[in-house]
Amino acid sequence: MTIEPKKNELMKRFEITLEGKTAVLDYVEQNDTTLIFTHTFVPPELRGRNVAAILTEYALNDARSHGKKVVPQCSYVATYMERHHEYDAIRVTSGSLR
Repeated sequence: MTIEPKKNELMKRFEITLEGKTAVLDYVEQNDTTLIFTHTFVPPELRGRNVAAILTEYALNDARSHGKKVVPQCSYVATYMERHHEYDAIRVTSGSLR
């Protein structure tokens, strides 16, 4: 089974839909260069299948490919970024926000 994340710009979220259930990572555009990742939700039926990690990796790679910085307001995204230092260059800490 291949998991295919996608970006839903209308709803301002990244999504994975499996078995009729949708996992999401919501974001807010703070400005032209910064996204705030606000919330990650994985339905109970999809938990334990690495869905949140796949979704987060996809969202971070999308942000990086578009030259965006990320504020990991969501605790899951913050922990993911702490464990994956390849995203250090796009991480914005709350102390550096203006």
